[in-house]
Amino acid sequence: MPDLVKVNYKQTGKSKKTNALGMREMQERAFEARTAQYLLIKAPPASGKSRALMFIGLDKLRNQDIKKVIVAVPERSIGSSFAPTELKKYGFFEDWNPNPKYNLCTPGGEKSKVDAFINFMNSEEEILICTHATLRFAFDAIEEKHFNDTLIAIDEFHHVSAEGSNRLGGVLNSIMAKSTAHIVAMTGSYFRGDSIPILLPEVEAQFIKVKYDYYEQLNGYEHLKSLGIGYHFYQRKYTTAIHEILDENKKTIIHIPSVNSGESTKEKYEEVGKIIDTLGEIEYQDSETGVIYVKSHKTGNLIKVADLVNDDQKSRDKIQNYLRNVNAPEDIDIIIALGMAKEGFDWPYCEQALTVGYRGSLTEIIQIIGRATRDSNNKTHAQFTNLIAQPDAQDDEVKLSVNNMLKAITASLLMEQVLAPNFKFKAKYPEEDDNEYEENKEGNNQVNEDENTIHIRGFREPSTARVEQIIESDLNDLKAKILQDNDMLKAMPSETLEPEVINQVLIPKIIRETYPELSDDEVEEVRQHIVVDSVIKNGSIEEQGDRRFIKMADTFVNIDEIHIDLIDSVNPFQKAFEILSKSVTAPVLRTIQETIDASRIKMTEQEAIILWPKIKAWVQKTGKNPDIKSLEPKEKRMAEAVIFLKELKRKQKQNV
Repeated sequence: MPDLVKVNYKQTGKSKKTNALGMREMQERAFEARTAQYLLIKAPPASGKSRALMFIGLDKLRNQDIKKVIVAVPERSIGSSFAPTELKKYGFFEDWNPNPKYNLCTPGGEKSKVDAFINFMNSEEEILICTHATLRFAFDAIEEKHFNDTLIAIDEFHHVSAEGSNRLGGVLNSIMAKSTAHIVAMTGSYFRGDSIPILLPEVEAQFIKVKYDYYEQLNGYEHLKSLGIGYHFYQRKYTTAIHEILDENKKTIIHIPSVNSGESTKEKYEEVGKIIDTLGEIEYQDSETGVIYVKSHKTGNLIKVADLVNDDQKSRDKIQNYLRNVNAPEDIDIIIALGMAKEGFDWPYCEQALTVGYRGSLTEIIQIIGRATRDSNNKTHAQFTNLIAQPDAQDDEVKLSVNNMLKAITASLLMEQVLAPNFKFKAKYPEEDDNEYEENKEGNNQVNEDENTIHIRGFREPSTARVEQIIESDLNDLKAKILQDNDMLKAMPSETLEPEVINQVLIPKIIRETYPELSDDEVEEVRQHIVVDSVIKNGSIEEQGDRRFIKMADTFVNIDEIHIDLIDSVNPFQKAFEILSKSVTAPVLRTIQETIDASRIKMTEQEAIILWPKIKAWVQKTGKNPDIKSLEPKEKRMAEAVIFLKELKRKQKQNV
C-alpha cells in the first residue's frame, strides 16, 4: 500500500546512545537547562521524557535547594513511568527511588489521596507521584506558599489550557504567581488542536524551552527508518472496505470510530466482530489472558487479537494486564480499540496505527502516530493510516484539504502549536438501489443531526433568503473581515472594553458596512450567527476566508506559506480509494521547520548581513551551523539570521 507521506531517516542510533551520565540525546539537552525555574520540554513519545525528569528532579533536590518533587500525570496508568529506576549504574550520581507510600496513582478515592498529599507536604519525604486530578483537589486544600522550594512536574502538559475554565491551567498560574515553586512541563504534543493556546504568551515567555522533535528522534533510531501517513476513502460502510488496507502481517492498532461519528454503525461490538471476520475465523479465546485466536482466511496462521472495545470490566482488565506484560513481537498481532491505546499506551512492536473516521483533533492524531513510532528490531517502517468516508466534493477540493492536513500534521511532528485545518465534508453515498443501505444511511443521518445540533434559547433563525445565503456562503469571509477591521484589532486586546461592545456595537457596524441592504433585524440575525459560530466552534477550527492556519502561541502562520505540495494524485481502487503523495524526505521536514521559524523571526536584512561574517567564523571554529534550539542567545540569533537569509533568497527567486 503506497504511503501518503514517506519520510526516510538515517538510522544513526544517536537518539538512543547515552553519555557518561547515562543520558540519551534528548535527556542531555533537557539536563543542560536544569537550573531553569520554569522549564518546558517538548519531545515525542519514547524519547525519554520520564527519565529526563528524574535527572532534573534529583539535581534540583541535591544541588538547587529544592526540598520536594511532585510529579503529576493525566491518568493512573502513566504513573508507572516514574517507578523506582536505577540511574547510578549508568553513570548518574543517584537512583530515582520514590517511597511507594507516596505513589498516589493507585485505585481509591480522591479524599484519601488528598490527605496523603497533605501528609507528604508536611513530612520529610522528597518525591510524590499523583494524577492531575489529585493535584487539582489537593491545591484546594493547600495555600500556594506551601509549594515554595518545590518542583512540580506536569506530564502530558497539553492537558493544560489558557482558557479560564481549565482547572489545571488555573492551578499552574496561581502556583507560579504566589510561590517560589519550580515547574517542569513535559509533552509530546505541544498543541491542543484547537484555537485555545496552552499558555498565554506572557506566561509562556517565562519558560525556558527544550524542543526535541520527531525528526531528531527518528533520525537517531537504530531500526525504524521511515514513517508513512496515508488517507484512504471508502463508500458504504467502512467494514466493507477495511480488508483492503488491513495487513495481517503488520502489528496493528485499529481504532474504530466513535459511536457519535458518521462513520460509526452505532454497533461497536458488531464492528469488532466484522473486523475479526475480515481476518478469519475465531478458533478460541484464551480464558486466562483474554487473547482471541483467529485462523487467517489467507494463510491459515493463528492471529492473536486483543479486544479493548469490550466494556466488561473483568474481560478488559484481563487483556490489559496481558498487554502490559508483552515483551516480544509474537505475543500479540492486532489490537482493536475505541477510546483506549492512545496517550501513554506503549506497544513498541506496533508497525501500523489504522484509524477509522475523521479525527478533528490533531492532538489525538499525533498521539496515535506516536503509538507506532517506537524503535524496535521487528520493523523498519511505521505507518499511520486514516480510513474515512468518501467526501462529497471534487477531487481537487479533497486534495487541497488533505494537503493542508498533512502540512499541519508535519508541523505537529516538529512540536509546533497547531490548529487543525478544515477537512470535514458531508459523506457521499453510492448511487445504487440498496434498500437496506439507504435505511441505514437515513438512520445514521438522523442520529448525527440530533447529536450535532445545539439548541440556544432566543437564537434567531434566518428570516430571509439573503440572510440564509450570507450564513451559508459568506460566514468565514465575514469573520475574516471582522478580525481584520482596524477598530476590532484595537478592541480585542483591550482589558477595559466590555465584550458586549464588541458583540453589539463593532460587529453590527461591520455587517452594515458589508451588507448595507440588510434591515436591522437581518443584521441582528447575521450577528448572532457570527458570535455563536465563533464561540461554539472556538477550539475546533480557525479560518480566514478559505485559508487554514497554524498557531504558534500568539501568532498565526498561514500554512499556505509552507510552499510544499505533498499530494500527487487520487488513485481509486475497488470500494476504497487513496490519495497518493510525492515523497517527503528529511530535508523537506527541515524546510518546513525553517519556513515556520522564518515566519517568527524579526530581523532586518541589514542585521543579517552584519551577522554573516560572524556566522562564517562560527562554522569555521565549531565545524557546525549555529543551532536555533541553542540556549545561548548569540548562537540562536546567528541561526535565525541563516534562516532569514534562506527565506529572503527563496522570495527573491520567486519574484524573478
